[in-house]
Amino acid sequence: MSIGSVEELAPRDSYLHTNEGKVLAVYEDGIVLDRTVFYARGGGQPGDVGVIRWDGGEAEIIDTFRKDGVPFHQVAPGSVLPDPGTPVEAVIDWDRRYLTMRTHTALHALSGVVFRDFGAKVTGGNMIPGEARMDFELDGISVEFGKMVEDRLNAELVKGYPTEIIEMAREEALQDPDLIRTKVNLIPEYVKMIRVVDIVGLDRQADGGTHVASTLEVGRVEVVKTESKGRENKRMRIRIVGPAAPPSPEEG
Repeated sequence: MSIGSVEELAPRDSYLHTNEGKVLAVYEDGIVLDRTVFYARGGGQPGDVGVIRWDGGEAEIIDTFRKDGVPFHQVAPGSVLPDPGTPVEAVIDWDRRYLTMRTHTALHALSGVVFRDFGAKVTGGNMIPGEARMDFELDGISVEFGKMVEDRLNAELVKGYPTEIIEMAREEALQDPDLIRTKVNLIPEYVKMIRVVDIVGLDRQADGGTHVASTLEVGRVEVVKTESKGRENKRMRIRIVGPAAPPSPEEG
């Protein structure tokens, strides 16, 4: 089924929490909108949850992911769905999204610290709101190493590095040594413009997810576990333990 283009608002402004739109397509288990603030899971970041409302009804959204190349809003079982063309309001679970943003930025900062201090590249990662893991090309790892990294990471977070979003031509991105180390070459060749998340002065990665505007918003991070997953594949698990008062979300 050809749906057409969808305006995705989350990559443009992570702080939007609601938007108006209309229904493009309806499936048995979900909805596609013409524009949406919901982030479709990808790159290790979970999809948004929330609610879609329309005149006379609403549906709980339990996940957002890509279907036929566009964000698909999966509804709770048994939901009544609107007809195609219906005007709707899409509202994300802002507290969950904001915690995810803090977690995602924490992972990027962790990557920056480990690469700067130990020259180790990232081999993988994943997250849920408030908790995450990241794998590195390290020869060895220990509880003491994890504690040292934790201290260095938190020392950087409180410096308040700003986060900037940049669009780069693929050819330019492939020449950037910081992006090469984060495997920008694995992005499909049909993607001609690369979205870059730059924690200015600390980390720079090709990334499509949502982030906080400053590392001050992350709060304190704890390295809760270190693991060896192979000869040169070492894992650190982190969680957000310090508070960060969220800014007021915006409407779109």
